Amino acid sequence: METLEPARGTTSADRVADVLLAFSAAESSLGVSQIARQLGMSKAVVHRILQSLVARGLLQHNERTHAYGLGPAAVMLGARTLAQMDLRDVARPELMWLRNETQETTTLSLLVNDRRAYIDQFPSPKEIKMTVELGRGYPLHAGASSRVILAHMTPADRERVLTGPLMSLTSETITEEKRLAASLRLVAEKGYATSHGERQSGAGSVAAPVFATGGRVVGAISICGPQYRFDEETVARFIPMAVEAARRISRHFSGSTR
Repeated sequence: METLEPARGTTSADRVADVLLAFSAAESSLGVSQIARQLGMSKAVVHRILQSLVARGLLQHNERTHAYGLGPAAVMLGARTLAQMDLRDVARPELMWLRNETQETTTLSLLVNDRRAYIDQFPSPKEIKMTVELGRGYPLHAGASSRVILAHMTPADRERVLTGPLMSLTSETITEEKRLAASLRLVAEKGYATSHGERQSGAGSVAAPVFATGGRVVGAISICGPQYRFDEETVARFIPMAVEAARRISRHFSGSTR
């Protein structure tokens, strides 16, 4: 097995981190060529990094497909991180209250670099419901939770996302930079975002931002469910509930007065 060359500065560490983070947005598994194209690295470098991560249990290699996926060590780290997150503990009572009041699924998302991931949810008691995949990374331009986070990021961070790739996830995804920027200004002004099939076709949602100390946005909560149940009247009823719950979470999490 080849080993990584000694790190020069932080270059080698950055490459290892980038390869590992690529799996946070993957549907299931990734191949060497796919990772190399995505990260702009040579296949030889990617292969050496993958072998190192496999040796440490952070990734695992499928001998039949020659693809790589998250290994047991990564799963354990993720589970441990989720278990220790104070934000989840603070948000849990509010998410449960929202779920009980709305009878729809409620979620908590965390901002991770230039993406966000669901870290908790309380599914609707209804037979037909929406559920989300915890831990998977999603882009910040599509969906209510994503846009409400993006709208409250610093101008520099927001600009970086807006000038990057804005992929279309559904026919309702906003991918035009100027139109998206206008939408974000409105979201920042109102303090909430709504979505009708932007990230996932047939899904409706209402989201509000969660802040840490100093007013830094760290995530969002949402109420989500089948789009046909999120009519104008229902959304209008859900909005103040989500906003107030998010404010209470922010206050308890960081002492924010927003």
